[in-house]
Amino acid sequence: MTGITQNSPDKQTATPYEKLIENIRQHKSVVVAFSGGVDSSLLLAAAHDALGKHALAVTARSPSYPAHELQQAKDIAAMIGARHLIIDSSEMDDPEYSANPPDRCYYCKRELFNALRSIATREGFAGIVLDGTNHDDRLDIRPGRKAALELGVRSPLAELGFGKDLVRQMSRERGLPNWNDPACACLASRIPYGQPITPARLRRLGNAEQDIRALGFRVVRVRDHDGIARIETSASELDRALDSNIRQRIVQICRHHGFDYVCLDLEGYRTGSMNEILDSKNSEGDDGL
Repeated sequence: MTGITQNSPDKQTATPYEKLIENIRQHKSVVVAFSGGVDSSLLLAAAHDALGKHALAVTARSPSYPAHELQQAKDIAAMIGARHLIIDSSEMDDPEYSANPPDRCYYCKRELFNALRSIATREGFAGIVLDGTNHDDRLDIRPGRKAALELGVRSPLAELGFGKDLVRQMSRERGLPNWNDPACACLASRIPYGQPITPARLRRLGNAEQDIRALGFRVVRVRDHDGIARIETSASELDRALDSNIRQRIVQICRHHGFDYVCLDLEGYRTGSMNEILDSKNSEGDDGL
């Protein structure tokens, strides 16, 4: 690692954001895996502040990536002033991914990071790829981390011990408009493990969520249980979802998009709710410890 430059803050007095910039500045150039979410937006802003035109944001467009998130990624990259490249990813061509096993994310991230490494090499960026994994992500089931480790992808936020709350604080101070946005996740995360992922199924989910979001909901997940739409909203929005007029509109939207039955999850939205069945299966047969 190179030392702190002459214009850099003292290590003892540096703010977290300045530490992030210095962490990235050790490289002459980087490619940032950029989804447009809170974490990758902060990472891109810091990379741009550290390296300018030698930081390249790359966003992978695929059927599992919601259209509104792609537009947000374009807008935020433009606001930051960063170079931004959009590529088409081909994880859907991998039968190991489309079969939707519990480690599905590994195959998706392997495809993505390999593509980004190739771009980094092509751009003369010495193959350095960064992603927005933060320190709190270690608490969730994230098979994609295995692909990152295998391919040498760096995660500066996690390396520095920066969790989600600090990421949001730094994002707000940096002036990023999405600092308080809800978590993002690919549309494939709405399909139970073992049920196949298809472009048509992903398109139905994306369209249904977009239409429900247009009713004024901040957080929406439509989980696809083989013809049953299980709707998750934030706990603060549950009462509104149960309003008779809104409830009927949600039902109409889901029926319009091909769901036979519509239900509202009374636990509300929580990250990784599809992993709960894995936790349940893993606990079977234990002695309660």
